[in-house]
Amino acid sequence: MCDGKMAGTVHLHDLGLNDEDINLIHQSQRELAAHGSSSSRAASRASSGGQLLLDSSSLIQLGRHFERLMHHIQSQLERLSEQVEVANMHMENDANQMIDTADAEIARYNDLLQQMEELDLDFDRIKNIKDIVKGHRKRAEELERELDRSQPSSRHKHHGHKKDKKDKR
Repeated sequence: MCDGKMAGTVHLHDLGLNDEDINLIHQSQRELAAHGSSSSRAASRASSGGQLLLDSSSLIQLGRHFERLMHHIQSQLERLSEQVEVANMHMENDANQMIDTADAEIARYNDLLQQMEELDLDFDRIKNIKDIVKGHRKRAEELERELDRSQPSSRHKHHGHKKDKKDKR
């Protein structure tokens, strides 16, 4: 034990472990020592010196501890995976609902555009009919004036007839 090494131990750095792994082993051995077995306390003392106790009882306890840690980590991973899956399903449902809503709004918009185009065509037709009616009325007025000029004697009667129509309105 001249080199500060306890009998039945190996230095943790000799195992090729990084600092995180060494810290995890130290922490695990302290947790085991807290449970009170003499083997665990000896492993904790070895760990304090940067060494790992190699007796079978310490190694079995440490192995069990790491198995429990692995089981805990695995169950946490499974729980998180389920939560991620649920979150993904919610996001997918939300995205599908937004797509459906957008599709419905696009269809409504296209329907409104079609209705506007139909109304625009109707407006153009009515404007065209209005122009035709104006043209016919103008021609009718011109014909009426020509008729009035060509028949001077009936002119007075015709104007009197217009007054009667206006008075009745």
